[in-house]
Amino acid sequence: MGLSIGIVGLPNVGKSTLFNALSAAGAQAANYPFCTIEPNVGVVPVPDERLDKLSELIKPLKKVPTSLEFVDIAGLVRGASKGEGLGNQFLGNIRQVDAVLHVLRCFEDDNVTHVEGGVNPVRDRDVVDTELCLKDLETVEKRRERSLKNTKMGGKAGDEAKAEVALLDRVKAGLDAAITVRAQKLTEEEKALIHDLFLLTDKPVLYVANIGEGEIGKEDANKHVAAVKEMAAKEGFDVVVLAAALESEIQQLPESERPGFLESAGLKEPGLHKVVRAGYSLLGLWTYFTVGEQECRAWTIHKGYKAPQAAGVIHSDFERGFIKADVMRWEDLVKLGSEAAVKDKGLLRMEGKEYVVQDGDCMHFRFNV
Repeated sequence: MGLSIGIVGLPNVGKSTLFNALSAAGAQAANYPFCTIEPNVGVVPVPDERLDKLSELIKPLKKVPTSLEFVDIAGLVRGASKGEGLGNQFLGNIRQVDAVLHVLRCFEDDNVTHVEGGVNPVRDRDVVDTELCLKDLETVEKRRERSLKNTKMGGKAGDEAKAEVALLDRVKAGLDAAITVRAQKLTEEEKALIHDLFLLTDKPVLYVANIGEGEIGKEDANKHVAAVKEMAAKEGFDVVVLAAALESEIQQLPESERPGFLESAGLKEPGLHKVVRAGYSLLGLWTYFTVGEQECRAWTIHKGYKAPQAAGVIHSDFERGFIKADVMRWEDLVKLGSEAAVKDKGLLRMEGKEYVVQDGDCMHFRFNV
């Protein structure tokens, strides 16, 4: 679906280490190579045990997971909104992504310099958000100037311009107070009015607390992690705690050695899996499956998609000529062992155009064009 998550953070917080680990994860996933679209953009498969179980049952020629695009964005420093460092590049890149993965340093290491002089993840978040707020202020002020001129028009156009100016004034006041747009609790109608501004602080955020390898299993004792979790809880966003350096090491091991390494490190699965799944959820995405002897494939949809829209993810002809869909739950198929058994139990349903596809549906579309 072309959705992307930008990895942001101050220099030396582990941002690029995390991206490199994600890159390696994509490159070594069986049969689904990591694909570099640009030097700093990668497509990473979304781990999904449901697809694994379906494939174990069906034994298709191919197993194809869905994926997410991650963008490694240049590190930001104070003054980025005015072009300091790689500020213009940073702000230009972040404007293009759909969500933000904000890496925050939560480890102490005298050998790794911190640009702000010491470890304080909440302050680091504030530095980044302040720069983004300043850039959003420029964008809002430019739009306000244009809208203000339109208020002189008569009739409906003038009224709409006045409403927009009033909204922009409110947003501007919030940004002046360093309140991000996402924290200003705008209504859906208000968000729609300024959607085309692509404001940087309006994007959903996932925080990654990057800890040292020796702190795995002891996260609760890390005061920096505790501060990040408290901060994120107030904003209503999730936190994934991991050791980016260790994640990078894991991805460099042969597949056969990874389970033992994870166990020795006290991990049930790579932290990267949590990052990818959390990012998927952050974007409001669900997955449905198509299963057959040729392939078992996961498809990405937005929550709320109806059956024709979901069919269109495969091909536009499927949506245009949609007739109906045969639907069963993935867990029913795995439990009962075959589509025929699911049908015998009365659990294979025929759904029409108004059916809202659910996360984990297995679907077969019927269409005519």
